[in-house]
Amino acid sequence: MLMFENRSFDNLLGRLYGPGEVAAFEGVLGKDLSNPIPDWAEDRSGRQTVPFGIAETMDTPSPDPGEEYQHINTQLFGVIDPEGNRGVPAEQMAAPFNAPPPGRAPTMDGFVADYISAFWAEMGRQPRYHEYAQIMAGYTPDQLPVVSSLARGFGAFDHWFAEVPSQTFTNRSFFHAASSSGFVVNAPYRTFPLQNTAETVFERLEASGLTWRVYVDAPSPLPFTGLIHGARLRQRFATHFVTTDRFLEDAAAGRLPTYAFIEPNMWHGHNDMHPPTAALVQGFSFDAPSSLLGGEALLAKIYNAVRSSTSSDGSNALNTLLMVVFDEHGGTYDHVPPPAAVAPDPAAPPGQMGFTFDRLGVRLPAIAISAWLPAQTVVNGVHHHTSVIRTLRERWNLGRPLTARDAEAPDLAAVLSLDRPRDPQDWPDVNAQAVPEFDQALVPPDAPLTPLHRHAPRLPRTRRADGSHRAHD
Repeated sequence: MLMFENRSFDNLLGRLYGPGEVAAFEGVLGKDLSNPIPDWAEDRSGRQTVPFGIAETMDTPSPDPGEEYQHINTQLFGVIDPEGNRGVPAEQMAAPFNAPPPGRAPTMDGFVADYISAFWAEMGRQPRYHEYAQIMAGYTPDQLPVVSSLARGFGAFDHWFAEVPSQTFTNRSFFHAASSSGFVVNAPYRTFPLQNTAETVFERLEASGLTWRVYVDAPSPLPFTGLIHGARLRQRFATHFVTTDRFLEDAAAGRLPTYAFIEPNMWHGHNDMHPPTAALVQGFSFDAPSSLLGGEALLAKIYNAVRSSTSSDGSNALNTLLMVVFDEHGGTYDHVPPPAAVAPDPAAPPGQMGFTFDRLGVRLPAIAISAWLPAQTVVNGVHHHTSVIRTLRERWNLGRPLTARDAEAPDLAAVLSLDRPRDPQDWPDVNAQAVPEFDQALVPPDAPLTPLHRHAPRLPRTRRADGSHRAHD
């Protein structure tokens, strides 16, 4: 599993196929998609709506959209309640946190309104039309040749949803635990490392004598998986968390574990495909020249390592399923309403901000790469993150469901439909575009810390292939 950050399906894969090119594909071509401009916007430029368009840069949207539960409620339902939540940071918003009235279906018409509000809170002014119109933009296959080549060369899911209509920590927690212990947003930043006690599929694998490893791309000093599940995995930090150069060695030698989870670098100079998080902080640039280009390069490296693996008695290209997924949509536009969901524990009280975990998050890009998958496969059925847990449980008899959420998630095994595997020599070649180098010198030792840096307790280090460690504090 290679998990990137904060992109919706429409944003990255909406233009993958045109009408009639495959039997069924829920994309954007041939549709008249738009979002209304709220009447309180200061710059309407004579328009009533913003149509869905093409991203003009490889860093769109910038600045970063709102990704917290409060923001996503507005994006999905067009609700800002109370009105005092308009133009203020998410942590200052009041109840009911823009939640929709009972029984209301998602309208997917609040992305422009929310981006104007989030921009206002971050920049101290309302955006002009050309600034907020970028939230209604997505990429073409030519702009993302690696992602699009692999999606067309193998299989794309056009109804894969995040587990929770919120941000990173809760969705990454659901990915491996089918629960987030009731937490909905990242903050306060000590809650997940110290209080997220949900059982993980990592522990189920161990109990069955199976192997797992988390690979983190350097120079990231901190695995988010270790942070999120610190209460359960702390004793495994020294043995199960390594850098991606070890993944390349393991793939070449046929030593990949039963389950491998790969994190991009999600810190300074990030290659996680996350939109720019902050253009400038006290004069210092923290964002990569292009997180999308960096992510494409990482994906190409991981894919080529799997494709070239020829071990006869271990992992190899023919017995490895490589999944490319995203944790959540991060505020970027998508036109498909998320469906209802089963709560992890239907008898549990509401979680943080009163959320009952009864609906999924926004639709995400998801790609399956396997020798047993035909080219130009489109999987139309609804899947979500806990489909991975369900698949692992079924494939290796890992016992009962972790929660009611993964109990009802569909298995991924059905998509591997070929009777004979495809020769890796016939798999698509991918060539990443040049990635401008990030100058680490732009991040001085006395640079201001993000809230996550300030509040994170002692957390795991990641080991290089030679056994040395990256510092984390």
